[in-house]
Amino acid sequence: MAGGLLNVSWVLSLLCVLQMVETVSGARAPSAGAHISSQFPAAGVSQTSVVDCREVCGLNASDRCAFVRTNPDCRSDGGYLDYLEGIFCHFPARLLPLAITLYAFWLLYLFLILGVTAAKFFCPNLSAISTTLKLSHNVAGVTFLAFGNGAPDIFSALVAFSDPRTAGLAFGALFGAGVLVTTVVAGGIAILRPFTAASRPFLRDIIFYMAAVLLIFTALYCGRVTLAWALGYLGFYAFYVVTVVLCTWIYQRQRRRSLVCSMPATPEILSDSEEERMSSNTNSYDYGEEYRPLLLYPETTAQILVQALNPLDYRKWRTKPMYWRVLKVFKLPVEFLLLLTVPVMDPDKEDRNWKRPLNCLHLVISPLFLTLTLQSGAWASRRSCQVEAVERTSSLSRPSADGVYEIGGLFPVWAVVVIAGTALAAVTFFATSNSEPPRFHWLFAFLGFLTSALWINAAATEVVNILRSLGVVFRLSNTVLGLTLLAWGNSIGDVFSDFTLARQGYPRMAFSACFGGIIFNMLVGVGLGCLLQISRSHMEVKLEPDGLLVWILAGTLGLSLVCSLVLVPLQCFQLSRVYGCCLLLLYLTFLVVALLTEFGVIHLKTV
Repeated sequence: MAGGLLNVSWVLSLLCVLQMVETVSGARAPSAGAHISSQFPAAGVSQTSVVDCREVCGLNASDRCAFVRTNPDCRSDGGYLDYLEGIFCHFPARLLPLAITLYAFWLLYLFLILGVTAAKFFCPNLSAISTTLKLSHNVAGVTFLAFGNGAPDIFSALVAFSDPRTAGLAFGALFGAGVLVTTVVAGGIAILRPFTAASRPFLRDIIFYMAAVLLIFTALYCGRVTLAWALGYLGFYAFYVVTVVLCTWIYQRQRRRSLVCSMPATPEILSDSEEERMSSNTNSYDYGEEYRPLLLYPETTAQILVQALNPLDYRKWRTKPMYWRVLKVFKLPVEFLLLLTVPVMDPDKEDRNWKRPLNCLHLVISPLFLTLTLQSGAWASRRSCQVEAVERTSSLSRPSADGVYEIGGLFPVWAVVVIAGTALAAVTFFATSNSEPPRFHWLFAFLGFLTSALWINAAATEVVNILRSLGVVFRLSNTVLGLTLLAWGNSIGDVFSDFTLARQGYPRMAFSACFGGIIFNMLVGVGLGCLLQISRSHMEVKLEPDGLLVWILAGTLGLSLVCSLVLVPLQCFQLSRVYGCCLLLLYLTFLVVALLTEFGVIHLKTV
């Protein structure tokens, strides 16, 4: 339970990313380097000047609102809220610190939403899907589960790549998270619990990760990503998956041969998971026995619905510390909405988490949530282009004035979804029972996956928009925002969960997770993000790194990997506290150099 509570950053969904890319391709705002016509007479901007949205803070307070509203570079191509307009149009200039403070708290709450959605809804449904498809643990670990664990980095990168103005966020977040995990997390594990690393998995993962960094570095150097490069990134990860599966199969085959003549059931041959299971069985006590009634009676449908929608476990509430209770209070509204809209299938439970009244309610609410989210949210940015595009749309389904899609211009799509969902829910309710899940219950895992993915993407889109707004206010580049705030927010769950594993006596497992997951994030985040952008715009993706900072970021990541590749084998794969302190010192040095570069203290001399 501690690991699940600490993973507050497992987040972000492929379906909504497709919509984001179509949004950008359908209504693309001019880039920061575009020439803007004379729309700011009060601001004193000439007709041929290059207008960057970050120049808004240099204007008079009375001119900022008009500048933000009329400058295409200040527009957000997705999301529900316009944060720049909120800062400069709805808050007086003297209350700017208050607005920034409120945005900071909202940003923290969005990270909380991402963590709750991914940990309790997104990842469980992914696990259920892999179990339903009967995938092996190795294949599931490097595909579905890696996708769940790397959700924050993956989807924030996909959302950022959908707009050229925020592409720097993607590189900053991916490289920044890589530096953070390979230095702070790996070094912290070695400091907390010195151990001996598994040689073959360590060498395999770090070599593949170095190759992935080299591929991304080459794309940055060339300044573009073509279709062949994007497919190459995805193909390289597929090659990594095949390598992991083959290595595991070879290792298990050799291990079975070596155990033929050995004594069975010796403590030395127990795996980490087996040891953890044994320790949990011997040292734990099922306190739920104390709360079971003496006389069992069947629950009514209403009781099942109320209990299923209750996100608070009173038994845990009584035993948990105060900080857990305070955090739980903030989680309750989000968890209630998620329970109401996202079905969760748990193959490990006897009833597979079948709640007949709630699951029937999901058949109505979840499709309705999907429909309304796709029609609003990121699609809202297309409303400005609907006038000229309405002649090209089909008469069967076109948006109305308020952005709601209608069939034939008369009947809204959401009403059709409600009618169909209600009919399906009624049939399911009368054809099933409360005690036994139906044979088609596994379909709820796919419905829950899509719904939770939309929740994650909606929150991730708001995170990207807030970070871009903060960059405009403080005149920071997207790269430095990605390598700091976005990378920290997406990786904080991995930091605490890996540290917890190390303190509990599983440093090898925690150290392996440092390198295995970020390979998926790097290759799939860049490859899939660029592939989706290319498929919509039919043009290669242009990369414009933010000067020297991106090269420092990529170079630091490569340096940390080379140091680990050289120093760990030299220590016979024994990781000591001295090695951990060196990694932490490397990260602090990188952070100082990156910030000095951002503020112009360190710069390249122009010839």
